[in-house]
Amino acid sequence: QVQLVESGGGLVQAGGSLRLSCAASGSIFNVMGWYRQAPGKQRELVAYISSGGSTNYGDSVKGRFTIFRDNAKNTVYLQMNSLKPEDTAVYYCTLVDTIARYWGQGTQVTVSS
Repeated sequence: QVQLVESGGGLVQAGGSLRLSCAASGSIFNVMGWYRQAPGKQRELVAYISSGGSTNYGDSVKGRFTIFRDNAKNTVYLQMNSLKPEDTAVYYCTLVDTIARYWGQGTQVTVSS
């Protein structure tokens, strides 16, 4: 059974930085990433990374966010720099393997202006 445990959300001022982490158990070869959902909006892709290190980013975060992973720990990280108020959302970790897609419980990121 796959479990995802997220951490690192919080409140930060515009221009600041945060790092999210998501530790996975129960799956080894997979794609891991982050989506986010702001109030009244659809869930959108932030970034994802494969086991081999290939990455993809949503247009709104390119150049500001970096996703990386530690395969030995089966953990994915999202380094968020130059944060903007419009980055405020609940961030969800996701994992996709050959069986299914799984979601974390979500962590709140709030960026004040």
